[in-house]
Amino acid sequence: LFQCSCVVQVYHEDSIIFGYRHPRSSAKDCIISVFQLTNETLNIWTHFLPTWYFLWNLLALLYTLDVWNDAFSWPLIAFLVSCCIYPFTSSCAHTFNTMSPRARHVCFFFDYGALSLYSLGSAISYSAYVIPDQWINSSFHHCYVPIAVFNTIVCTGLACFSRLGIPFVHYNHDVVERFPELERPKLSKSLRTLAFAYPYMFDNIPLFYRIFLCSGEGCTDNETNALHYRHTALAFLTCFLFTMHLPERLAPGSFDFFGHSHQLFHICAVLGTHFQMEAIMMDKTLRRGWLLSHAPATTFTGTVAAVLACVTLNLCIILAFSL
Repeated sequence: LFQCSCVVQVYHEDSIIFGYRHPRSSAKDCIISVFQLTNETLNIWTHFLPTWYFLWNLLALLYTLDVWNDAFSWPLIAFLVSCCIYPFTSSCAHTFNTMSPRARHVCFFFDYGALSLYSLGSAISYSAYVIPDQWINSSFHHCYVPIAVFNTIVCTGLACFSRLGIPFVHYNHDVVERFPELERPKLSKSLRTLAFAYPYMFDNIPLFYRIFLCSGEGCTDNETNALHYRHTALAFLTCFLFTMHLPERLAPGSFDFFGHSHQLFHICAVLGTHFQMEAIMMDKTLRRGWLLSHAPATTFTGTVAAVLACVTLNLCIILAFSL
């Protein structure tokens, strides 16, 4: 009875009463459920469909640019790759997380790793195109991407820890009794929020300074800033929805299938990423000449190698927490 109770708790979401799939679904059942109405259906589609939109943009860019010889485009490629990976991984996690309690945790471990990669992709593109003129070649600029790589690893580990505790120490093969999600759900949610919020705040230091604090010469005040305001507003709305569980908290059971916070969170996140992509591409175009003359040259180490390091280390972390 205790184990059954734990399984139910693992799958239950705050203020979502109905629409849950069977907690021991087969892979086939999970795929079929994508075309059925459950409380996960829109969570899946609100990230699966945008995956193809971002992939189309990536392929269009690869077709039109000579990416092998144009190193200045590598940060944009890294960003768009991360934009394709994070919604696709999220849609897969929401599709297959009801196969077992263990599968649920592992699915979302990959989701967290993909979000960390997206965070790094944002930092790489910000370092190349968005950072204000007066910060180019500063000490912060030189340390920015290496710190972002470190942050992604730490935050992936923290997000995984928020579900199952320290690997090898808090070990249980059934993963339904491990610390801390079941024992301390509020602590678990707080740690997970911190794991997402911290890298976002760090990655956006140059952008926040540029659009909110900087004044005078060297502040890169161009038409791109309007797009930056939009995706920044959507990012904060995304965080608000994720943490507050609105509107379902106001009327539990009324938004189980349509309109609950996780669906709205997905939509706002994708819209924010769209405006972020548009802003990054515009900054790249408008500032290309000046940046090529004044900014450090784009390197393999600061783009492709950084992404590969993040992917490798994240996979190691996910594997360790999944044991």
